[in-house]
Amino acid sequence: MQALGGVALCQVAVHLTFATAAGHCLIDRRLYFTKEWAADEERRELTGVPDELCFATKPHLAEDMLRTAGRQGIPASFFLGDEVYGGRELRTACRELGLGYVVGVRSNHQVTTPAARLSVAQAAARLPKQAWQRMRTGAGQKGVRDYDWAMIEVIADDTPDGHDLDTGTSVLLVRRHRYTRTVSYYRCFAPGPVTLARLVSLVCHRWRVEDDFQDAKEICHLDKGQVTCWNSWHRWSVIALVAYAFLAVTAALERAAQTGRNDPAEADLVPLSSHELLRLLRALILPPPRRDRPHLLWWSTWRRRHQHRARLCHRRWHAYADTTP
Repeated sequence: MQALGGVALCQVAVHLTFATAAGHCLIDRRLYFTKEWAADEERRELTGVPDELCFATKPHLAEDMLRTAGRQGIPASFFLGDEVYGGRELRTACRELGLGYVVGVRSNHQVTTPAARLSVAQAAARLPKQAWQRMRTGAGQKGVRDYDWAMIEVIADDTPDGHDLDTGTSVLLVRRHRYTRTVSYYRCFAPGPVTLARLVSLVCHRWRVEDDFQDAKEICHLDKGQVTCWNSWHRWSVIALVAYAFLAVTAALERAAQTGRNDPAEADLVPLSSHELLRLLRALILPPPRRDRPHLLWWSTWRRRHQHRARLCHRRWHAYADTTP
């Protein structure tokens, strides 16, 4: 990879976050590989990919995780995703599971309004000025974030077999930046009536998965596993996700307790984060790393021995690859 200045591991995964008002956490993942990779029998055998596993798109992997979460009894009301997950098949699966959805779609995505069939960009361009409402979508370190929002009624194209066509609320949600006028589009469905404010809050909740993914990499080194096999990837990822789940759940419980205490001394503190909790654990509970001479020499010997074994394995592999027709 030229951007890295050399060759590096590139592993792509689809992650599922469970988010509530109390907190949010990654709860599942699926490793993604391309059609070419999936069809390479030699590579599959070398890396231990199960024979029954076939190529699956990212929306298919997301659907599999949603169905698994449903079978495990994890309660949810909406599925949130970006443009990758805005296809009809996944939206239909959400409705089969009794979920509403708010998913991003591209500007050329086609919708059917009561008046005509057109792209979402064309539908947004026809909105009158009074259709837009300015709403606050959160606050960051640099201040509050306000956008202009509008909602357009559309006819659902993803009704599952056996479901009533008139059930639920299907709309197109449009977001416009106040200054740049950049427009984003979201296809939405709710099993019952839904307000604009509710849909806007759901769009904001979608970023929880980005927060979780970034924090899991920074705190628990989700992306640091130097693994090349199917089993080793799953072992590393589950260890990282369990560690992150512990931090996320503990921080959420402490935030809830802090709210219940209503302590004036804590009124001017930001909520406890997973990052801050880890700092406290390292300083107050986790034992410090050993620095004595015998321990450091032992680990130095261990590393050099395993590096030697890895070098031999690479040489044997290259020799095998050079002689294989």
